[in-house]
Amino acid sequence: MTEAVQSLTELLQRASSKRFLDALPPEDLGLAEHLPFPFLAIVGQEEMKLALLLSLINPQIGGALLIGTRGTGKTTAVRSLTDLLPDVERSRCNYGCLPEEIEVGGIDAVCPDCARRYAEGDPLTYTDPVRLVELPLNSELPDVVGGLDERAAVHQRLHIQRGILARADQNLLYVDEVNLLPNEIVDSILDAAAQGSFTVNRGALSATYRSRFILVGSMNPEEGHLRPQIIDRFGLRVIVRGLDDPEQRLEAYRRAVSFRNSPRSVILDYSHSTHMAREELLEARKRLPEVNLSTEAETLGLELVRELGVDSLRAEITLFEAAKAHAVADGREAVAPEDVQKVATMALRLRRSDHLQSFYEDQEREQEEVQELASRLSRSKGSKQKRARPRKSSAKKKPSSSSKESP
Repeated sequence: MTEAVQSLTELLQRASSKRFLDALPPEDLGLAEHLPFPFLAIVGQEEMKLALLLSLINPQIGGALLIGTRGTGKTTAVRSLTDLLPDVERSRCNYGCLPEEIEVGGIDAVCPDCARRYAEGDPLTYTDPVRLVELPLNSELPDVVGGLDERAAVHQRLHIQRGILARADQNLLYVDEVNLLPNEIVDSILDAAAQGSFTVNRGALSATYRSRFILVGSMNPEEGHLRPQIIDRFGLRVIVRGLDDPEQRLEAYRRAVSFRNSPRSVILDYSHSTHMAREELLEARKRLPEVNLSTEAETLGLELVRELGVDSLRAEITLFEAAKAHAVADGREAVAPEDVQKVATMALRLRRSDHLQSFYEDQEREQEEVQELASRLSRSKGSKQKRARPRKSSAKKKPSSSSKESP
């Protein structure tokens, strides 16, 4: 029998309580918690780990490209950077207004809302950790750069929806299997990374977004090559090979099994080391502007580029910026030649082209042949003109003043 209700209030309370108590549990959508493998738990692969850390310390390096066969830990290493990513200042405005815009262009350089906040002393930015943004392999160009919002189009409104590049601003953009992406997508990513911004035109609509991100790519050379002009856009290039030491391979297996069975316990084991590594990385980023190149380091870097015959000016940029990051990570404010030597392989490999070298040699031989032919023909023509030149008639001799005419 149903219990009598004494008042309307009690009825409302019972009804609300019953609906709450009898409510079905939330549907399991299959969403998994992001538990990355600890970066410091990766066995070996010192060059790959160093390249990723240097890219986080100094974004001016130009990111990194990881080249290696499958199963060597490339994707695991990039995803494990989540706990090491630093904090950045993000704009509170939908238009992306920043304080430095006011410092350069005045109060009219920002939107009215941000101008009001600035006048009232409210901050225009907030502190937020860098995120890892991954580019799916099946992405299309509108997904990457942005396209028309279909939901707005249903209501006969036009609105450009932000793409992956806009969401990657001030974040870490990871492009797996970059050699399998269409050329138009790769070109748009690299152009946006180089310029720091990009513009989307969709009919009568146009929008410009910032794209200041750290670019990390990976590829398996067995699945196809990458165009030379695309490789040149990546700062550091790392050749990732399998572990040669049997003990290291066994230790890698043990750690992988432990993480698969109990990921939280493995993360907890490395939590203190991960925290300290992140603090050191943040401190290195703060002190990076104070680092200077020594004359010896500059001389060594320039000689390396010249001896290797590298034409791209990105070689010096990557080499010196990576050396600065290596020096500040070591707690020094001056780049030594040892820093240049440490990062030289990662910064300068895969920058030479046998095809271009052969092309330049052919051009030099052709140039010498043309110059020699032109010089020979010029000498031959000069000699013919000299032989064909008419001789001058000899002038009549005047009689000597001392000679006298005979009577």
